[in-house]
Amino acid sequence: MDQHEKHQILFSQLVLMFHAAAMQQMGKLKNPMTDKIERDLGAAQGSIDILEMLRTKTRGNLDVDETRLLDQVLRELRLNYVDEANKKEPAPPPAAEGPQNP
Repeated sequence: MDQHEKHQILFSQLVLMFHAAAMQQMGKLKNPMTDKIERDLGAAQGSIDILEMLRTKTRGNLDVDETRLLDQVLRELRLNYVDEANKKEPAPPPAAEGPQNP
């Protein structure tokens, strides 16, 4: 594997890492550490912003496949973000009504 191929693979892994993080942050995927669906739209927006910055900083330096991957991931994340931002916040679980006696 030459240096160019290695960089292509590493670039793809970086983009997909931020994709997975944003999907978890939007509550579209379970957090593998907690095995729960968690939602933090601010963090998701941060991950999307990082990918957008990466696209801006690398413009003109990516090959066709790298550009296509980054554009596709950003498009998917933005659509999912809008979908999640338009949803109502889930209601908190009901509080327990006093101590439980056996």
